[in-house]
Amino acid sequence: MKIIELLNKSHNRENFNCGNEILNQFLTRTARQHIQKGISRTFVLVDTEQPQTIIGFFTLSICEVKAEKLPPQLAKKYPTTVPGVKLARLAVTQDWQGQRIGEILMIEAMKRALVIAENAGVIGLFVDAKDEKAQIYYQRYSFFSLVDVPLEMFLPLETIKKLF
Repeated sequence: MKIIELLNKSHNRENFNCGNEILNQFLTRTARQHIQKGISRTFVLVDTEQPQTIIGFFTLSICEVKAEKLPPQLAKKYPTTVPGVKLARLAVTQDWQGQRIGEILMIEAMKRALVIAENAGVIGLFVDAKDEKAQIYYQRYSFFSLVDVPLEMFLPLETIKKLF
């Protein structure tokens, strides 16, 4: 059975390889430090039969965005800056790519954004797509580009609520 849990010392970060060295290095060198410092939270997907092996991970943090970056019909509803949840990273190890693991992680990130919204107040989930391929991936989940910055994307809380 697969479960998602907060990254901890028992997880084998060294053997994780998603094919992107920046994401690999974040997981091995930075993610736990950020958890300890309260900067972000990294959650890992593991199988209970091999709980130390990381199948995939995502990182969430809180962010603030200028409302003017939102489409005009949304921007006019908000003050100058708005709080959000940032999907800072999402990666799947190469052995598990192409098996919808990213979708499991994305759905979990959305659910956690709803919980954060209930407890702290945010308007949705933000992500910086690393390239056009990633942008297309996020568009499949109804993310849309912010004004004048196509790779900065947003998924409104109302859209997330409709999905669940």
